[in-house]
Amino acid sequence: MNKLTVSYSPHLHTNQSCAKIMWSVFASLLPAGIAAIFIFGAAALWVILLGVISALVTEGLLQYFNKKKITLSDGSAALTGLLLSYNLPANSPWWLVVIGSFFSVFIGKQIFGGLGQNIFNPALVGRVFLMTCWPKYMTNFMKPLDAGINFFKSFNYDAVTAATPLMMAKEGKAVIDISYWDLFLGKHGGCLGEVCILALLAGALFLLLKKYISWHIPIIYIATVGVFSWIFGSKGLFSGDFLFSILSGGLILGAFFMATDYVTSPLTRKGQAIFAAGCGILTVVIRLWGGYPEGVSYAILMMNAATPIIDRYTKNRIFGR
Repeated sequence: MNKLTVSYSPHLHTNQSCAKIMWSVFASLLPAGIAAIFIFGAAALWVILLGVISALVTEGLLQYFNKKKITLSDGSAALTGLLLSYNLPANSPWWLVVIGSFFSVFIGKQIFGGLGQNIFNPALVGRVFLMTCWPKYMTNFMKPLDAGINFFKSFNYDAVTAATPLMMAKEGKAVIDISYWDLFLGKHGGCLGEVCILALLAGALFLLLKKYISWHIPIIYIATVGVFSWIFGSKGLFSGDFLFSILSGGLILGAFFMATDYVTSPLTRKGQAIFAAGCGILTVVIRLWGGYPEGVSYAILMMNAATPIIDRYTKNRIFGR
């Protein structure tokens, strides 16, 4: 008589794992970090390293004192620290980075029970917390380094600060010295991980080819921002610069690397489309009529909160019923 092995579902297996996916996403973000170091200098490298290390230390200590298994090798804490640092100016003081990483991991992730149980994107939780508490530091951006400036002189922040293109547009100033090409390559002020669109798209293409993410959320999100920015232009209906809206700010970073988070985004394609459209509409509303020039972080967090409701009403059909 042959013996059968009985196990709990699911019975489909793959060579993918949580750790492999997390570290792959981490690797896909490295081109943007390298670009930021070339654009802003050693200050950007310092913020990245401090953000990642602080997140790892925070998660390790929290798991140790709560007598939980230490899971730093799964890459989730490192990824949270990297994304948090990418949402900061390159000239952020060290304590701001440490507090942001601590808040992201503790309040954004561990307080809910750890990986897979958080309802908000942890890195965005940290960014919004810092923006609320220290807006002066969060809106003081470095200018890209000129070719003649020494790499290590980027630690001298006082003389190299500048407004971002979105801040200038929000204040009604003409953005005439920044071309689409400058926006694409990152030759302007901004958070260190969002400025170089070329590097972000290279990482996003890797994730799409490996099928770690699908096109539904990022493309619908970006398209929604483009369409509504064009419709509600500053000079009247259908007069907006949709390309400027897409290339400026943290839209590409948010759409491909944060809105696509497995834990905090809907499960079905229909739900993902609703989620992405909601993110796009909220982003445009905040950019045009809100108090901040950028709305990506707030839009994604608000739609994170709506994800359980979206999942409830966009369930796939159950066969046999």
